[in-house]
Amino acid sequence: MIQGVVILVWLGVCAVQDVRQRQIANPLTLGVALVALIYLNASGTTWLGAPAADGGWALALALLLTLPGYALGRFGAGDVKLLAALGLASEVDCLLWSLIGAAVVQGGWVLVQQPLAARPPGTAANPSTKQPFAPCVLVGFALYWLWAH
Repeated sequence: MIQGVVILVWLGVCAVQDVRQRQIANPLTLGVALVALIYLNASGTTWLGAPAADGGWALALALLLTLPGYALGRFGAGDVKLLAALGLASEVDCLLWSLIGAAVVQGGWVLVQQPLAARPPGTAANPSTKQPFAPCVLVGFALYWLWAH
């Protein structure tokens, strides 16, 4: 149980920094990924208790799902590293449900902030006003964690 709280606190710190600075510092993402990898190798399980192979698959899936978005400018490097670290610390189900929850929250937030009726027909939202993604991942993980436990 405490492991989930630690991840919630970490995601909360990342979310605050993402909202304030529109980026997440490397020590928060790469540092946690390194700690998760060390824990994985030392214990044979992820931080949340899944088998080590599940953490590896979650890392691979996080990269598979986020690197194309990064290449297209839809994800920032901090978002990719954040989800990679979450994958190493958790498992595939946790990562996927956190991403699904994050996507729903992000979509809802965009709809609330930029109603379709407020934009002229045929125009897209301004890409320079990207919303921070870490708070959405925080909510997605929190919903998964509450549901799973």
